[in-house]
Amino acid sequence: MSQTFATSGTHPLFASTALPGVNGGVLDLIGNTPCVDVSNLSPNPDVRIIAKLEMQNPFGSVKDRIAKAMIEAAEADGSLSPGQTIIEPSSGNTGIALAAIARLKGYPIKILLPESVSIERRQMLEIMGAEIILTPGAEGSNGAVRRATEMAAEHPEWRLIYQYGNEANPRAHYEGTGPEIWRDVPDITHFVAGLGTSGTLMGTGRFLKERNPDVQIVAVEPPLGENVEGLRNMDEGYIPPVFEKWNGYELLDRKRVVRPRESIEWTRRLVSECGIFAGISSGAALAGAAKVAAGIDRGVIVFIVCDGGWKYLSTGAYTVDLDVAEANASSIIYF
Repeated sequence: MSQTFATSGTHPLFASTALPGVNGGVLDLIGNTPCVDVSNLSPNPDVRIIAKLEMQNPFGSVKDRIAKAMIEAAEADGSLSPGQTIIEPSSGNTGIALAAIARLKGYPIKILLPESVSIERRQMLEIMGAEIILTPGAEGSNGAVRRATEMAAEHPEWRLIYQYGNEANPRAHYEGTGPEIWRDVPDITHFVAGLGTSGTLMGTGRFLKERNPDVQIVAVEPPLGENVEGLRNMDEGYIPPVFEKWNGYELLDRKRVVRPRESIEWTRRLVSECGIFAGISSGAALAGAAKVAAGIDRGVIVFIVCDGGWKYLSTGAYTVDLDVAEANASSIIYF
């Protein structure tokens, strides 16, 4: 005798059985990342430094949060229809997360990225089923943004997610990252993160300020004209709309400049002295946190470990001579 079952995505034998401690799908694993004390790296014994390990998200970075939030927001407001093509500029992490989630949800996706990104980034996007469209490496991430915007205008049937101006970007951190930090580190005095799209700083910073106005929000940026993985300098002509919409100039208490060499040095220290294998922007955030620690009497600093280091192995950032690694930073987009 034959049986017919509804195709709900769950085996019919277990369709009504919920298992304690078992998530319903991988998207349920996004968020609630752990915090780890790395105060052994603090230059001030009266200042604790806490790392929030965003590489523990299922697709490997803090961008998992916003990718899920932006896609679900577009589904909810009807601007993303079933089977519609998604297009987005990305140097890596957001593209990987969007591609993974798009594949799970059945959306074709095109990711525009500079040709100078690390090979692991391209490979991961390919694994996740994204169509990769390369833009000139010399134009950096801004070039990818320009081309994606042009292509979206030429193809109105596609959906441009546009993380730089998408309200769901900072909102994901306001509703997730911020509350998690407040829950786990209620005595936080300073929050430090890289300045990229600014979503992490704006969303998390606003939440923490609402809970305690004395919490200091610190952005890490590279020197004008220099490249630090995952970061941008606000004086170079492009200010993400997210930053302006969320009153970034009023929210930020200070900015700390971190050079490429410092980023690599602190990334290596995070590995060798704490066992945390992180990406280069995490080293930049840690370098910024250390500078803050050196300038205050006492406090508790939380910084964001944006992603893991496995996507950067081909760059030699962890193993080659430091001078060589620093030189590579000017020609390879690590983020």
